[in-house]
Amino acid sequence: MKSLNSEYLQKQPITHNLLQTIRRIAEYKGKQDLYKEQSPQILETLRQAAIIQSTESSNRLEGITAPLERIKDLVAKKTTPRNRSEQEIAGYRDVLNTIHANHADIPFTTGVVLQFHRDLYQFLPAEGGKWKPADNEITEIQPDGTKVVRFYPVPAHQTPDAMDTLHEQFAELWQSGEIEPLLLIPTYILDFLCIHPFLDGNGRMARLLTLLLLYKTGYELGRYISLEQMIEQTKEGYYDSLYTSSQGWHEMQHAILPWWEYFLGVMLFGSYQKFERRVGLIATGRGTKTAMVLDAIGHFRSDFTIRDLQESCPHVGIDLIRRILREQKNMGKLKCLGRGPNAKWRNR
Repeated sequence: MKSLNSEYLQKQPITHNLLQTIRRIAEYKGKQDLYKEQSPQILETLRQAAIIQSTESSNRLEGITAPLERIKDLVAKKTTPRNRSEQEIAGYRDVLNTIHANHADIPFTTGVVLQFHRDLYQFLPAEGGKWKPADNEITEIQPDGTKVVRFYPVPAHQTPDAMDTLHEQFAELWQSGEIEPLLLIPTYILDFLCIHPFLDGNGRMARLLTLLLLYKTGYELGRYISLEQMIEQTKEGYYDSLYTSSQGWHEMQHAILPWWEYFLGVMLFGSYQKFERRVGLIATGRGTKTAMVLDAIGHFRSDFTIRDLQESCPHVGIDLIRRILREQKNMGKLKCLGRGPNAKWRNR
């Protein structure tokens, strides 16, 4: 589409910092393969937690929420959806599981994109799996309540052709090897979001397609660390870089570098750093779940609650979380600022 044009991409500036980031991500990929051989039990615990975190964070970014225990039960398929939010969460869970289980055999086509969207909405009466029937716009609500249009996507009547062209161009560049895959993937995602091919679910679809494309390049990080949670934790940078890089997109006058830098330097590289920290903590002798809790505690930039820890470590029981908090408090590493389950905690 607008960005997936060889001539356009060849003209884009690539900073030394971005090149270093690509190199370091490739190094992490090598370690990822080593961990798969040496630490399968550790990775299984991380995998179970990542599914819950990904399902929760990607939906919460769109204002779709449910109690954590309900999300755990939905992900484990121990219950059925009770309301619209839970129906959307269950749909995301199923597409996520499809990608994790079958990524090697899934062709990257517009038909698959439509199928994923259909499955995303399978529990809802609204029919998914169809391109938008009416024009849409990307808006932002200001603090005073006024709505501001941030971007006008491709019109509805042009969307089928735009998606066909996007996938044709992507396939051509992917097969030719002309463009570094780690640059090609975020470029596709930017164009997908600028087309905004569905009336609803575009953000969640973009994150699911990111996971699929990273798998196809051999980057399996999304199996063990929630990329969606990293995006949620850095959502200001996520939305700002998308906004910056989409300006002038229709005229092919946009600058894609800010989005590349966020996607690779913040989201992907940051996720690999988290992955290595957690595996490293476990390798020093701590249990997998204890390591996850300690890592989460160490990266809170402000006061936090037990609920915050539960969301960061959904596969860890409340009793273990409380015990770790007590131990860290007794060691002088944490300070408790109140009483009861809603008490705030602070790193010293």
